[in-house]
Amino acid sequence: MLQAIGLTSTPRRDLTSAVDDLTFEARPGSVTALLGASGAGKTTALRLMLELQPGRGITYFRGRPLHRIAHPAREIGVLLGDVPGHPGRTVRGQLRMLGAAVGVPASRADELLDVVGLQGLRDERLGTLSLGMERRLGLATALLGDPHTLLLDAPSGGLSLRETSWLFGLLSAHAAQGGTVLYTTDDPKEAARTADHVVTIDDGRLVADQDGAAFARTRLRPRVAVRTPHAARLADVLSREARASRRSVEVVTEAGSRLTVFGSTCPEIGEAAFRHGILVHQLADEFGDTGPGPVPRLAPVPAAVSVPVPGPGSSPGSGSGPGSSFRTVSVPGPARAFTPRQARAEADTTPTEAVTTPHTAPHATPQTAPHVAPDAETHTGPHTELRAEPAPDALGPLPPPLSARPVRSPLRPVRYELRRMLGVPSTYLIVAAVLVASTVLAVTLAHSGRTSLPGLLSAWPGLLPLPPAALGAGLLGALSFGHEFRYPALADARGTVPRRLGLLLAKSVVMAASALLLTLLAVVADFGVLRLAYGAGVAPVPDNWLALGTGWAGLAVGSAWAGLLAAGVFRAAVAGVAAVIAVPTLVVPLLQVALSGPSARSMAGLPGRLRELTWLQWPGQVDRWLMVAVRLMAQPVAAALTLSLSVLLCAYLLTGRRRRARWRPRKDRSMPSCPQVP
Repeated sequence: MLQAIGLTSTPRRDLTSAVDDLTFEARPGSVTALLGASGAGKTTALRLMLELQPGRGITYFRGRPLHRIAHPAREIGVLLGDVPGHPGRTVRGQLRMLGAAVGVPASRADELLDVVGLQGLRDERLGTLSLGMERRLGLATALLGDPHTLLLDAPSGGLSLRETSWLFGLLSAHAAQGGTVLYTTDDPKEAARTADHVVTIDDGRLVADQDGAAFARTRLRPRVAVRTPHAARLADVLSREARASRRSVEVVTEAGSRLTVFGSTCPEIGEAAFRHGILVHQLADEFGDTGPGPVPRLAPVPAAVSVPVPGPGSSPGSGSGPGSSFRTVSVPGPARAFTPRQARAEADTTPTEAVTTPHTAPHATPQTAPHVAPDAETHTGPHTELRAEPAPDALGPLPPPLSARPVRSPLRPVRYELRRMLGVPSTYLIVAAVLVASTVLAVTLAHSGRTSLPGLLSAWPGLLPLPPAALGAGLLGALSFGHEFRYPALADARGTVPRRLGLLLAKSVVMAASALLLTLLAVVADFGVLRLAYGAGVAPVPDNWLALGTGWAGLAVGSAWAGLLAAGVFRAAVAGVAAVIAVPTLVVPLLQVALSGPSARSMAGLPGRLRELTWLQWPGQVDRWLMVAVRLMAQPVAAALTLSLSVLLCAYLLTGRRRRARWRPRKDRSMPSCPQVP
């Protein structure tokens, strides 16, 4: 069960709260609609429940607040607005990337693609998907962790009637398996058709908390739809009888042979038509202009069920009036629930005439989708005959539940980061651009003959702040915090951007490995192109190649980490790129000015002093490499990178503190007692 208690948003100064003291609950096994006009606070309420927005109040998911749930993705599935993602990533790659973050096997992505009907589009890019396909992908994302609760913000927005029917059929299937479904909508007709429970809010306050039947009865005007070839005659009969009995009955004649009757019931109209010998083709209840009526849930039936159906000699739609003849239709077979695939098989072997049970729920069946004619705009009554045909877009059942909890492993964030980086073409384009730019610059610098061998191999002219390999590594690091991170599914606990140190460590490791590989490829490419263009004498192997390689690798890794941390702090890739360029252009000149002048102290003898301090004895070669590292760190660019990384890491840790929604009772109201959130 989902329990939201005292949700109150924290507005800016001189503004009212978008959500004010909102308390409601969504029960398991049912679909709950959070209804309200645009701007009523529905989305804000969902964000407060997910602790994505600061405010007061608390939400319990099966008795536990969100920050006390060990594996949030296994408890809550979320779809807020559009499904963001890199337009170049494939549908399957997107689900696999998110599945790696959640901790589910890669096969889960293929199962969900089959469920939501995207198996044929698994290799399509996200930028080419239609709105309906994006919604299906968003629902698959919400179902990745096999959650108990689904929170969906306007899931049917912009969808066609066919896609909306499929969507709510799948949500009903999730609820039928014991899950909790809460979705927002601004359409009361949709809420009446699809929800078992409706919570109505206005200006952030609770207006009504009703079940589906009570909502349809009180918020939508009930009426009876009648189709008869003698519409004018039946309208006159109903009006005369209403005046005679002094009842308030309104009969509206519509186009064709249709009547809409307000203030009466199906039995009364059927009996009046029977008494006057008027043929009726259709007689059904409606609630306002709710469009196509919902198909009732098909409850398990016994071995044989007898349902009264009007016989040939009776008037269609007549009730139990005198002289009515009925015939009985038996539905053989054991009690069971049909899946869409089973329904297809049954449709080929069972009689074409089947009967549904009386209307028991206000939304479509979760796992069966009987075919409704396009012009069927009414609710099916208790004696309505339907054909047991599956909907054309009926899909398979929900995927099997996950059997085990995800294991907390350091490889999980690393696997996610690898899928994120290698799943988009921009990574490969950056690598290709770096290699091309590096080789072109190396050939150009060698032709002028005024560049030293280290500058040739790294393709680093004085005009560039950094060599191409370091700039490319910084760009890869800056793109690590992109728009695809703004997933509630990825926020392993709360927040729009995941800031767990484990994920930061995984990103740092992957970015360091990428920077080293990119630097190695660039140096090897430059070396090979120079020897190919000008001969072996232009690019000999330098004697201090190991020290040079270490310096280039440190520069590339530092640039990648600077872009990573800056993009994580400011939540923008542009900020990461700016931080990388600012190191040689701003920080290095500042350090040179601050440290200008002759050196008064020397670090000579540092290895010996360290050996005395630690009481350890190591080979003399270690002393040599230690001094090489000290000389590298003394370089202006290395010192600037070290200083920048230290500042960015501190800023990242400070800005990464999450702000949780806390329960603070209001003094001017009596609020229910609730434990204080630590």
